Amino acid sequence: MKKYISIAFTCILFLVQNSFGQNITLEECVKKAIENYPLVKQNELLELTANIQSDNLSKLWFPQVQIAGQATYQSDVTGLPIKLPNVEIPKLSKDQYKLFAEINQSIYDGGWNQAQKKLITGNTTIEHEKINVELYRIKEKVEQLFFGILMIREQKKQLQLLVSDLLAALQKTNVAVKNGIALQLSADLIQVEILKQNQRMTELNASESGFIDALELFVQMQLNNNFTFVTPTLAQQLNELKRPELQLYETQKNLFLAQSDILRSKTMPRLNLFAQAGYGRPALNMLSNSFDPYAIGGLRLNWNISSFYTYKKETRLLDLQRQQIDIQKEVFTFQTKVQQAQQDAEIKKISQLIQQDDEIISLRKTIKNTAQVQLDNGVIQTDDYLRYTNAEDQAIQNKIVHQMQWMMAIYNYNHLTGN
Repeated sequence: MKKYISIAFTCILFLVQNSFGQNITLEECVKKAIENYPLVKQNELLELTANIQSDNLSKLWFPQVQIAGQATYQSDVTGLPIKLPNVEIPKLSKDQYKLFAEINQSIYDGGWNQAQKKLITGNTTIEHEKINVELYRIKEKVEQLFFGILMIREQKKQLQLLVSDLLAALQKTNVAVKNGIALQLSADLIQVEILKQNQRMTELNASESGFIDALELFVQMQLNNNFTFVTPTLAQQLNELKRPELQLYETQKNLFLAQSDILRSKTMPRLNLFAQAGYGRPALNMLSNSFDPYAIGGLRLNWNISSFYTYKKETRLLDLQRQQIDIQKEVFTFQTKVQQAQQDAEIKKISQLIQQDDEIISLRKTIKNTAQVQLDNGVIQTDDYLRYTNAEDQAIQNKIVHQMQWMMAIYNYNHLTGN
């Protein structure tokens, strides 16, 4: 039984030791995760869409050509209410026809075209900022996976040390059993404990594989056993808010400027150059009842005065919507500061726990060493020694967890502030 346990533990050590090779950092994982996240592709599509829309607006300044025609039947036509002797005045037909082509060249559009381009740019920027907000959440997920892997690997290292101590104790106990100093029960108890710790190692390996598999999906690369996950340098707590959501709110507010320009442009006159050439009956000579060609050109002024009816109210609506964005930003800032305060308290709490962990570990180590001597001298039973050994291991495991929680808490704090 001892032989099989030793072989199993040796295999575990081999697998763990070979898992450390090529280094990979948290920053590299975050960078690759963002680069490979499918939503990033949408940035390029947004730019292409905006360019096409802006190009189409620019072409509205090109001469606009249209061809039109009509055929009508009128209840009455123009006529001369006079009669001349021996002169027959032709009467116009009630069915009339017209086919023409018209060219319009915009000279002044009240700023409508430029305002529409600003609106396109604003909407595109908002969509970009929404993507940045989503990518920021991806960063948080990657950090959680990375720190999860680090914590598991530290726990595995401690577990290796525990099993090494148990194997050493088992070896001494087996010698004592052969010499008739100890009972086989003592050796069996230690062997059972080793098997239990091997089960813990199996669970940790499975959890580690799950975290790595998830991280591989984000970074789009194989994180095999040759990769060492480098513990990040401890970051400083930064209080200044730089969250991408804040930039999104500002971008949304800027969009109202473009919308205000569009409203203003609707109240402005439009001036066009136009030229029309056609063929019809009658043409420009309303007294002619024959089909004739014709042409006409000049300036055309359009001014929709009725747009002033709603201009003031629509401007007020935009101002109210802008105030709503300010309130949303204020609420977000408030909630973030509340989370900052909570996270800061969490950091201080964990820091105190780590200090207490050191004291507990020191005492537990002393107790275990004393128990080891007592076990060797037959003063205590094996199960007492195992209890003290497990207590020391639990104290060390607690410190490992607290250290990772402390580092994660600082990163979470900076993530809250956007630093």
